[in-house]
Amino acid sequence: MILHSHRSRVINPSLDRLVNDFNERSVKALDVCNAIRDGVEMVKQWEKQLEIVVCALDHKRIISEGQFRRAKKALVDLAIGMIDDNSKDSNNVSSFTYRNRSFGRNNVNQGSSQFGHFRSLSWSVSRNWSATKQLQAIGNNLCFPKSNDLVATNGLALTIYTMSSILLFTMWSLVAAIPCQDRGLNVNFTIPRQVVWAAPVMSLHERISEESKKRERKSSCGLLKEIQKIEKCARAMNNLADSLHFPLSEEKENEVRVKVQDVVNVCEDLKDGLDPLERQVREVFHRIVRGRMEGLEYLGR
Repeated sequence: MILHSHRSRVINPSLDRLVNDFNERSVKALDVCNAIRDGVEMVKQWEKQLEIVVCALDHKRIISEGQFRRAKKALVDLAIGMIDDNSKDSNNVSSFTYRNRSFGRNNVNQGSSQFGHFRSLSWSVSRNWSATKQLQAIGNNLCFPKSNDLVATNGLALTIYTMSSILLFTMWSLVAAIPCQDRGLNVNFTIPRQVVWAAPVMSLHERISEESKKRERKSSCGLLKEIQKIEKCARAMNNLADSLHFPLSEEKENEVRVKVQDVVNVCEDLKDGLDPLERQVREVFHRIVRGRMEGLEYLGR
């Protein structure tokens, strides 16, 4: 739309360079979206482990030692799955090593051949893919346009800078919230104060950064509120399990029931939150694809 509205200014070396840089950033952002989609899927797997706990300790049945062993195994599997591969104390093989899905892989035979070709550019992330390095690549050489570029592009350089900065911030926020491969938030992100939208964006950036530095969050695999709930209820269930002796007293059984209800509540929160989040990330992915394809098509005329 921007290129179409300013057709007479498109053939400009300064603008051409900025547009090409933005296109490169958008391709890198697609990989981040795919990694985030994998992260959401991973959280759904954790939800399934919690559902096993709920099923094993169903309130309609008397809790036996065998049922509790099943629940305990699910909690152990959950704990292993939630180990943050960024942790210095972790020697686990990353859960994100094997990736085989992408937002672009569904309905392969539908749509234009151009769209099918573009899909291959962001099929999935490789084993050595790094969210931290990808964010750094998106932010590479991203700086406020110089006065001569602003003049040469009649202000369009500022528009592209704004789009690139918001793209970087959006991808950084997703990586902060969702588990993904080699997740890290140490990305240089600054907006000059004279930019109108600088204050609210930098305020959000600061709040997210401060949240990630909290003691209870440092070893977390994501800042998503639901992930914190999973960690808390799993920790509470494990602590309770260590104090149980069978057969259970009525008091202990009631205590287990209360904790299981907490797990049920977390599962409901996950169901309510994860699907809308995945749809929103998918929409971001497809908007980036459409915008890039339309831009390339226009420039190719």
